[in-house]
Amino acid sequence: MINDLKPYAVFAETVAAGSMSAAARRLGMSTSAVSQSIRALELQTGVTLLHRSTRKLSLTEAGERCYPHCLRLLQAASAAADALAQARDAPTGELRVAAPVGFVTHLAPALAPVLSQWPQLRLQLLVDDSMIDLIDARIDIAIRVGRLADSNWIARKLCDLEMILCAAPAYLERHGWPESPADLARHAWLALARETEGLPRSDSSEPAIALQLRGQPGTAESVAVKVRIASNNQLALQRLCEQGLGCARLAHADVKTALATGELVRLLPQWRFPQVAVSALTAQREGEPAKVRVAIESLQRYFSALPGIGQ
Repeated sequence: MINDLKPYAVFAETVAAGSMSAAARRLGMSTSAVSQSIRALELQTGVTLLHRSTRKLSLTEAGERCYPHCLRLLQAASAAADALAQARDAPTGELRVAAPVGFVTHLAPALAPVLSQWPQLRLQLLVDDSMIDLIDARIDIAIRVGRLADSNWIARKLCDLEMILCAAPAYLERHGWPESPADLARHAWLALARETEGLPRSDSSEPAIALQLRGQPGTAESVAVKVRIASNNQLALQRLCEQGLGCARLAHADVKTALATGELVRLLPQWRFPQVAVSALTAQREGEPAKVRVAIESLQRYFSALPGIGQ
């Protein structure tokens, strides 16, 4: 279909340029190639489009009827090229971002500079802790935490979150402070639902998960703790922890305010959990739209400045 349209575009460019040689320069073709293209179109349609002379070209009646349609074809192609250049060079249109619920507090300040700088850019933020289909939802950028499933999407790490052990003062007053990793086994635990997937379950027993902690160089502990409350939402776990319902492993960047106000207390600070990677997934890297490029750059700047993170 595209090859069928080319002779019409060559004809329109020839008329607009006033000569085949001028059209050839515009199109990057030879003059003979321009002439052959128009002649082939005339043979294909069975009508003559141009009166040719050694001094000038003039339109036939059929050519006059055809030219406005061919001109619109050229204008549409030019508009399409401009739209693609704009998508490449200037952030416009709708940016669709998917993220877990707990990251809403980070995405607002992370993307605000981009939205302020580019008023023609719109944001559609899809907040969901479940793994939505990124293709069906037409997602430009997906924020993912932890281990990534194999896919054709391009992953760019934003940061590594430091996970810390927290509890509310009220909980510690009732149950005491753990002084070593082994003490965690006697405390109630709040965990993400995915941490308990595949574990044996019964109505009378709480699922147990293994915590991996690192202390001084060369020291490590593995402690089995019973999960009293599980949720698929990290923010919900933090709120439950603040209400004194148990201990939880939370992102340092998320709880810095609660630690500062005393709503939460950090436990066993000399022990560390493995860091958790935060990544931005995009469908492709080559030919990336400007809106995706500037958003990724803004996300990287924001997350690199968060407290309690690594790169």
